[in-house]
Amino acid sequence: MDVPSELALRLRDRFLEIGYTIDGVRDRLGDMAATALAREEIVPALRATREGDPLAVFIRLWWLGVPVSAAAPDLPLHDLIDAGLLARVGDTVQATVNLRPWPVSSGSAGPYGSDVAAWVVSDRKVRPGDPALRADHVVGAGGASANLARLAWTEPVGRALDLGTGCGVQVLHLADRADRIVATDVNPRALRLARLSWELSGVPSRRVDAREGSMYDPVAGERFDLVVSNPPFVISPASRYAYRESGFRGDEFCRDLIRRAPGHLSQGGHARFLANWLHVRGEDWQDRVGGWLAETGCDGWAVQRDVQDPAEYVELWLRDSAEQGTSAYRERYDEWLTWLESMGVTGVGFGWIALHDSGSRNPVVRVEELRQRIESPVGAHVPDVLRAMKDAYAMTDEELLDTPLAVADGVVEERVGPPGADDPSRIVLRQTRGLCRTSTVGTVEAALAGVCDGEIPARPLLAAIAELTGQDASDLLGRAPDELRTLVAEGFFRVATTH
Repeated sequence: MDVPSELALRLRDRFLEIGYTIDGVRDRLGDMAATALAREEIVPALRATREGDPLAVFIRLWWLGVPVSAAAPDLPLHDLIDAGLLARVGDTVQATVNLRPWPVSSGSAGPYGSDVAAWVVSDRKVRPGDPALRADHVVGAGGASANLARLAWTEPVGRALDLGTGCGVQVLHLADRADRIVATDVNPRALRLARLSWELSGVPSRRVDAREGSMYDPVAGERFDLVVSNPPFVISPASRYAYRESGFRGDEFCRDLIRRAPGHLSQGGHARFLANWLHVRGEDWQDRVGGWLAETGCDGWAVQRDVQDPAEYVELWLRDSAEQGTSAYRERYDEWLTWLESMGVTGVGFGWIALHDSGSRNPVVRVEELRQRIESPVGAHVPDVLRAMKDAYAMTDEELLDTPLAVADGVVEERVGPPGADDPSRIVLRQTRGLCRTSTVGTVEAALAGVCDGEIPARPLLAAIAELTGQDASDLLGRAPDELRTLVAEGFFRVATTH
């Protein structure tokens, strides 16, 4: 596939003229069909585009992947056929790739904000009954791409690395925040489609250096202010598809990706990754992933957003490659489960990992599970999370008691109990912003939250609370640091004066 720059620009102009953008497609399809399409269900969209107006033709041709009349689209057909983007099928033409608009929100790095004109080029999603996936299949942008874009939101940076760029979607999100971007992939076909994604989306070629190679090999000896990756993290017994499987045993690929990241970070640099990790019988998954982070010497934060049992996991990825209903389905299912069982796997976790090369001699590491809704973009909260961890664990108990604390913005208190009861059965602090965590607290912590204002240290406030509640002040002050440390680390209280 060889698409001249002039042809890509003509195609982009036609997309804008017709309204082949996220907002344009949503308006043309209507809410029901657009929502179904987001679930990869195309029948409602096919029904909604029967009329054959120019935008409907473009949706059917480039997004839905169905043949359209060779006389219908107002396109340079011969040039597109010569470039390999279209193929003749009788008196119709059919796209050889999936070419769809992708929302890039300037300033928020999320796919659901203001619509900035961008398009991504990939292979079409394989459905049951389609020919088998090719080994160099290039997967399109989707939920994982959007999640990484939100996680990778940072302040502007000089040099950024998109490791395993695939169809090039992360470069579209980085383009307005990085002066220079290096994008790598082991699949040369992915790099060709990614270059077209960038050209269609108006990303200047001089800003992006595309390189072929595995892991960090294409950037040996180089350092970056930001490294992002949606890597081939799928844990399977065989490396069948380049976009999802690395060929490493178990979750060793993700561990190696994390472990080697600091060697490519500039001082003060950040890395943001999506990852899978194993839950192994007799082992705490948090210790496993925490060990990966500890090896880096960086401040690190790992979050598990979902976990699947082995059968669910295998089914997910066999569906991904449209193998349900094929003659090989049961054999591959059984082989995969047998392989996971041989390693004592009880589940597979999915989430993200953030690293910061802060230069600290005592880096902080946190591994946790967060299933709740999180305010987007999550990347904007990473510096606050790491700062809170440092504040919580850098101080001794005495220093913490002598530090003024304040309730973080957006924290509210909820009391649960029978109507009219003098004392609640449960008190909960809830974050209405950021990570939206909740924490069940005692009356002492709740009382402290009601009076700490960042001016008076915690010690005299706790002593006053002890007197009001009839508790022994020494005993209360002895217990308080452990609870306070957790509440500071989780962002319910903030340190007014950083130590």
